[in-house]
Amino acid sequence: MAKLLCFGFGYCAEHFVASFGDKFEPVVGTVRSVERAAILNAYGGGRLQAFVFGGTRPTSELRDRIAEANDVLISIRPGERGDPVLAAFGDDFAAAKALRSIVYLSTIGVYGDHACAWVDEASTPKPDSARSRERLAAERAWQDLGTRLGVSVAILRLAGIYGPSRNVLVELQSGKARRIVKPGQVFNRVHVADVAQAIDAAFARCADGIYNIADDAPSAPGDPIVFAAQLLGREPPPEIPFADAVPSMSPMALSFWQGCRRVRNGKLKRDLGVALEYPTYRHGLRALFAAHS
Repeated sequence: MAKLLCFGFGYCAEHFVASFGDKFEPVVGTVRSVERAAILNAYGGGRLQAFVFGGTRPTSELRDRIAEANDVLISIRPGERGDPVLAAFGDDFAAAKALRSIVYLSTIGVYGDHACAWVDEASTPKPDSARSRERLAAERAWQDLGTRLGVSVAILRLAGIYGPSRNVLVELQSGKARRIVKPGQVFNRVHVADVAQAIDAAFARCADGIYNIADDAPSAPGDPIVFAAQLLGREPPPEIPFADAVPSMSPMALSFWQGCRRVRNGKLKRDLGVALEYPTYRHGLRALFAAHS
């Protein structure tokens, strides 16, 4: 059975392992704290091994796991100094003999602003923030490594992720939902279950190249909030003009609004064979509402 190593055992990796982890033995994941590692090791049923990786210091335990791994999932965010996994373990990956496939989770933010036009994997990236430029550089660094090693590297560019415990239904119920209006702005989204599907397909096919992981229906940012409010039987929050919201937005939040594009997902369906379980936010929110009603 294949051995899986997940650098960054966060929201997407957890859902992937929950759905498809029985294809691997063992599953190894990294987290940032000793406390989180202890919880995962205690309740992982013996099939999950968790190790601490803070993003800088390599450890002998993880070097050993890289040497044994067949498939590697990378979901740790890069920084100003590049990809932290490559910085810490580049030589270990170069020496790995059992490695066959790497899946790197990136973002559609690398496309930058395309004036709300459609983009696909052949479109030229125009990253318009430091975070997006760092992502694009990390993508290319992993692709370069794959080329040198003869290992497949699938770059999955994710749209805005939502799913259980992380969605506008929860935000509305907690009073945190803000219905910001910016004329002409649209966003793609993707349910975490479809992200998990895409990761599974990429590993199963030893996919190599770039794939957009996004839904079928880019839409205005306030539309899911209005739809979720309808499901909950309440009035949606009032509209807030984008200019009025800017002063209270963090730099990270603001970066999501800097560009506009509509993202095509045909390659995901055609080359990876993924049929989206939740092709629009309506499908996803209905299912999330039904699961808790």
